Amino acid sequence: MVNDTADYYRYFDATPHAEFLYHCVETTVEHDLPEEVAYLEGYDRFVRGVQEVVDMPASTLDLLHRFLHQNGGVLSKRARTNEFLKLRDQEIERIERLYRDSHDAPDSPPAQDQ
Repeated sequence: MVNDTADYYRYFDATPHAEFLYHCVETTVEHDLPEEVAYLEGYDRFVRGVQEVVDMPASTLDLLHRFLHQNGGVLSKRARTNEFLKLRDQEIERIERLYRDSHDAPDSPPAQDQ
């Protein structure tokens, strides 16, 4: 048959698609997963450490961790006077130190009030 072009369109070149997918999987395996595992291990160390300092429900512990994460490892004045009013200053200092140690954060993060 003259001008039979079906063979040109039957199989498309998926090389760019395969390369993109490979790059996505490589990034996930080499960067995203190790970072996520490190974060979760740090979170677990933090929770165990805080439970040695004070007894608080898991949801409050999670809130405390999120506040510290958002504010560079320091509990804001607003959080100290609202959600965590019952914590004493020395407990807060120990918890902030636990957070920094658990997540390899710098020893003296800049204080930011929210």
